[in-house]
Amino acid sequence: MPREAELSNNERSFILQALQENQRIDARPVDQYRKLDIKFGEDYGSVDIALGKTQIAVRLSCEVTAPYPERKFDGIFIISCEFSPMASPEFEIGRPNLDEILLSRILEKAIRRSSALDTESLCIVAGSKCFALRADIHVLDHDGNLIDAACIALMTALQHFRRPDVTVDGDSVTVHDIREREPVALSLIHHPLCVTFSHYNEGKTVLVDATQAEEQVRDGQVIITMNRHGELCQIAKYGGAAVDAYSIVNWSNMALPQVQTLSELIKAALDDDAKKRDAGGLMAELSAENER
Repeated sequence: MPREAELSNNERSFILQALQENQRIDARPVDQYRKLDIKFGEDYGSVDIALGKTQIAVRLSCEVTAPYPERKFDGIFIISCEFSPMASPEFEIGRPNLDEILLSRILEKAIRRSSALDTESLCIVAGSKCFALRADIHVLDHDGNLIDAACIALMTALQHFRRPDVTVDGDSVTVHDIREREPVALSLIHHPLCVTFSHYNEGKTVLVDATQAEEQVRDGQVIITMNRHGELCQIAKYGGAAVDAYSIVNWSNMALPQVQTLSELIKAALDDDAKKRDAGGLMAELSAENER
């Protein structure tokens, strides 16, 4: 099975020695994220993000289908992760690796199980018809911190997505084109984001937004998911090194300002995209037709 190129002993020693002195090889403070760049496609729910050199694309789509028999009043929400071989030599098509499994589990707990999306709002006719919402997450380039980057991309896409409006007349359901009626935003109860803490030197040194090189030398990681109001959604620990309870509490407090900052960046990007769409969207087109 292909493997990622491992660091040499000299590189590992250099990174660990620098971290003991609270220095990072890219000169960032230990609690600073890399530059976040968010871009939107032409379709609603089409989002590309770059966190440093880590790049992830998310595409949302929906269709009308029958709900699950045991959940007649809920719509369907599916998260699918795909790791492209061009992102890293260790990724192979059709063979999920540990990173892919971990990412799927974390996003499942962070978004689905925390009820961030109101799935009842996706119901059209109870027990008969509902919207099935699908999120396809594509990892295009891997330079560390996939979990945080994927969660940012997915939450941005969920806020950006618009589903078609529908009209229900008895058992008849009419799905309107976006040119006929204004599409409807998803009902989101809260906006959770993941903050991954990589710890070193028996927990004495901790980093956020670790690069791929920093991830290869860490003792373990703790993923804390919360929303901008400080409500804790999930804590997940991976790696063999032990972590004491005081460190978990301390890192939870450190995660809140990170989540609030990321939330503001996402909101600013969404507002900017909304202004661009309003300037050249459907209303502008109809106005131009009226003038003619």
